[in-house]
Amino acid sequence: NFRVLFEWNKSFVYVTTAAYFGTRLTGAPAFAAGTPSPALSGAQVKALQQKLAARGYDVGKIDGILGEKTREAVQSEQERLDLPADAWPTAELLGRI
Repeated sequence: NFRVLFEWNKSFVYVTTAAYFGTRLTGAPAFAAGTPSPALSGAQVKALQQKLAARGYDVGKIDGILGEKTREAVQSEQERLDLPADAWPTAELLGRI
């Protein structure tokens, strides 16, 4: 449990490493960082915010800026669509909403 480890040792790097090692011991696949998808333009983020708002999400101000509320909505939609829920908006997500 991440929280328990963090109470024991306040180093985020240590706790993350220990948690990752634990998942690998139980058979989880290795982490593959890869190359992140290109960032959306401001106009694309604004379009995404409009689509998310139409689906009932509170994205805050529809301004083309990727803020906390927009990221939370993005992550929820990624989970709904069975995409990696990393809160990073992609062109694929925009096209699927």
